[in-house]
Amino acid sequence: MIEPIALDDALASFEALWSPRIVTRVNDYDVRVAKVSGEHVWHVHDHTDEFFLVLGGELHLALREAGGERTVVLPRGSVFTVPRGTYHRPSAPGGASILMFEPSGTPTVGDRHDGEVPAHVDATTGHELHT
Repeated sequence: MIEPIALDDALASFEALWSPRIVTRVNDYDVRVAKVSGEHVWHVHDHTDEFFLVLGGELHLALREAGGERTVVLPRGSVFTVPRGTYHRPSAPGGASILMFEPSGTPTVGDRHDGEVPAHVDATTGHELHT
């Protein structure tokens, strides 16, 4: 039976940082939530945009664009879509909780990334939510 999912409960069900949980699916897309703190890795998704909604805290998205690098700061309640083919590095100096919307099977470290994936970043396509 399909039941509503409380995002606060979903986030409370795990502690791992940069390790998204799939809370539901919409057609061929995953809706993922994650707890984040510190820096992720510079990466790019060649074939898909990446949607972010900040549920708590503040998320920073560093972007490499034609005019150079810039950082978009997203407070709680803000949304932003990183266009496909744009190198980006999420970070959350004070910690944050986020919701992402992307095609099922999309790797968290993109199709390409700079250097080694840090130990605190879970290179995954998302984990099933167990509440």
